[in-house]
Amino acid sequence: MSPATDRLPFSGWIDPPDEASPPLAGERECDVVVVGGGLTGMSAALRLDELGADVVLLESAFCGWGASSRNAGHLTPTIGGDPQLLATLFRKRAPELVRLADAAVHFAEAMIGSLGIECEYRPGGNVSAALSEGQMRRAEKIVGFLAGCGAEIEFVEGREAGLPHAFRGGILERAGGVLNPGLLTRRMRAAVESSDVSLHERSAVESIEAATGGVEVRTAAGVVRAERTLLATNAFARDMPFAPPRVVAPLYVTLAETEPIAPGRLEDAGWTSTKGLYTQHVILESYRQTKRGTVVFGSRLPQVPRGVLGARVPDPPIVADVVRGFHERFPSLRDVSAERAWGGFIAMTPSWLPVAGEAGRNVFYALGYNGHGLSQAPYLGTLMADRLASGETHDDLAVLWRDAPRYQPAPLFTGPALRLGWAIDRVSDRML
Repeated sequence: MSPATDRLPFSGWIDPPDEASPPLAGERECDVVVVGGGLTGMSAALRLDELGADVVLLESAFCGWGASSRNAGHLTPTIGGDPQLLATLFRKRAPELVRLADAAVHFAEAMIGSLGIECEYRPGGNVSAALSEGQMRRAEKIVGFLAGCGAEIEFVEGREAGLPHAFRGGILERAGGVLNPGLLTRRMRAAVESSDVSLHERSAVESIEAATGGVEVRTAAGVVRAERTLLATNAFARDMPFAPPRVVAPLYVTLAETEPIAPGRLEDAGWTSTKGLYTQHVILESYRQTKRGTVVFGSRLPQVPRGVLGARVPDPPIVADVVRGFHERFPSLRDVSAERAWGGFIAMTPSWLPVAGEAGRNVFYALGYNGHGLSQAPYLGTLMADRLASGETHDDLAVLWRDAPRYQPAPLFTGPALRLGWAIDRVSDRML
């Protein structure tokens, strides 16, 4: 890691807002209280407001503080971990999962347009990229299977798709593209502020209890009584006693961004398209160009957090490993340094699928996006809002609905398992 790399406690995409909305104080009554101001919570609150509900949105920091503003900005229809897992673990359910994932991308695109959000969105898709001939053969088989399930994908050769020299080709997910997630969440926050939603930031929820006619949600300085509540806290559900036990396994994922790269150098490295890339490793690596002439990249070795989830900066050895991966994929750019690095908590689930359901009477939840929440979170937030308002469950929500809030431990998301995955990936790198 270059000594000049700035390790950030928030996001490299955008600074925190100048001011937070007033925290909850005193007593309040409403129809629905939404807990969590990320993409799920804000989209749910906006939809409920559109449907005429009286809504309170509670956020412990500020809207967009979590993964919503920190992710790499790949808007993809990936679900079930990655295309390979979808084709192997969920063969029978693949058609309905493919339908949901594609619908989520198109919903997010429509939301960006309807709200007039300028977030540097560049359509054109993303590529699950192969680094070896073996991965290419496997990718071609996966494309054949998923295309038969209705997926908007195709098998591509690297040069034809304008991929960097290190990538031989892979699976092009035609739906989606790349965007600036910080701008997306900031503009959504502005939409919430201009709506009739009662937004209270700096309002961490301490308890949710049954009450006459619904639920009672308490913070340090106030209480909201509502008919129903929606937990939209993603990774932070792990630390909430009123969420289903073991519903998510949080992982801290690190991203980095290069200094501005001189015009023409990425093209010289073979990257002539604007498609985002993620590798077919056990623990994927992601790469995408930005509007500011840089490359954002990350993953390699996620970390299992200890203690209560909160603000942190990336560890220097992890940043160094991420940067080393960038230089290995782009050897002609070894002189390009990482200008900044940041990280955030993603929520993994034992099934590798998002989950939704009722944690207790009148307490609902939608979370656990396994690193693919940029499209799925606003879509599921909106579908949950429709469910709370009408009592009817959309077919795409039914695919993920859990009648009983019982979840098994997730042994794959432990420190030893992650380090083993990292080691397997480094061995596969030497075999390319």
